[in-house]
Amino acid sequence: MNDTKDKLSKLIVVGDRVLIKPKTNPDKTRSGLFLPPGYSEKEVIQSGYVVKVGPGYPIPIMSDEESEPWKQKPEEAKYLPLQAKTGDLAIFLQKGAIEIHYMDERYYIVPQNSILLLERDGFALDIL
Repeated sequence: MNDTKDKLSKLIVVGDRVLIKPKTNPDKTRSGLFLPPGYSEKEVIQSGYVVKVGPGYPIPIMSDEESEPWKQKPEEAKYLPLQAKTGDLAIFLQKGAIEIHYMDERYYIVPQNSILLLERDGFALDIL
């Protein structure tokens, strides 16, 4: 478990995307039967816990070069942060999500606009 957390800490989520670990295993039915490969999930809405969050929406940098050309200021990207935080329970549209497998675990990369609802609670961090 610690090895997985160390590996996840090396991942960088880009832009307005969120990395979500699904709450349920879609490879099984509710009674526990395994589904065959290629089975298309009928559920349009999924839920899972937010593992990592991207920096947000980039904000354009305003240039002061014309008025003050002597200033040497490094251009740092600025972002409008996302609403999702690590540990939140997210309900999202599966259609907008991209499923990945990392360290034998299933995750979804979900853009902020595909997230419908967030539930924030302190105990959710223990599940991750």
